[in-house]
Amino acid sequence: MAASTPEKRYAAQVVRALQRAYPAAACALHHDGPLQLLIATILSAQCTDQRVNMVTATLFRRYPTAADLAAVPLEKLEQEIKSTGFFRNKARNIQACCRQLVDLHGGQVPADMDLLVALPGVGRKTANVVLGTAFGKPTGVVVDTHVTRIARRLGLTREKTAEKIEADLMALLPRRAWIDFSHRVIHHGRQVCKARKPLCAGCILDDICPRVGVVI
Repeated sequence: MAASTPEKRYAAQVVRALQRAYPAAACALHHDGPLQLLIATILSAQCTDQRVNMVTATLFRRYPTAADLAAVPLEKLEQEIKSTGFFRNKARNIQACCRQLVDLHGGQVPADMDLLVALPGVGRKTANVVLGTAFGKPTGVVVDTHVTRIARRLGLTREKTAEKIEADLMALLPRRAWIDFSHRVIHHGRQVCKARKPLCAGCILDDICPRVGVVI
């Protein structure tokens, strides 16, 4: 969408409020480098970050490189990540992804959107996480369940799909805010603007939030 000046001003208010509330917000997935973040993000689908961090603490110690993950027997990898859910599909994607990293990229994660989304199991959201957090490249806005919920409640979008929500947010927010905005919204969603019972009283956005769809 083409955002109007008042809409951009409102979005800027939201950005400033979140920055004041969560100045040090960062990615909740524990990682050391782009490869670990890529694998952790794949594992995070339909799984809590806390559970992923528990699993990857051992996984990355045993299999520190893309070549290691590509070579481990599939059944063994499935057992390593079983508690993250959908483990068979995730294991297949991780192995296929790591094999391509080894074969096509020297075992390194490419810092390029087109090359990342060409990897098995990697969509735009995962690519945005890796490019933004690991490489500092604001290629888009990460849209997870928290960002979806809160962006709609704040009236920043009326869309329902991640792709369209991201397009709206990219039109509203300055590029320099894209990476940190998602981290801060995710923290806000976990601590305050919860799915079932948002804690609107005392919320740092209470005075400007239209509370779209919120029933208290």
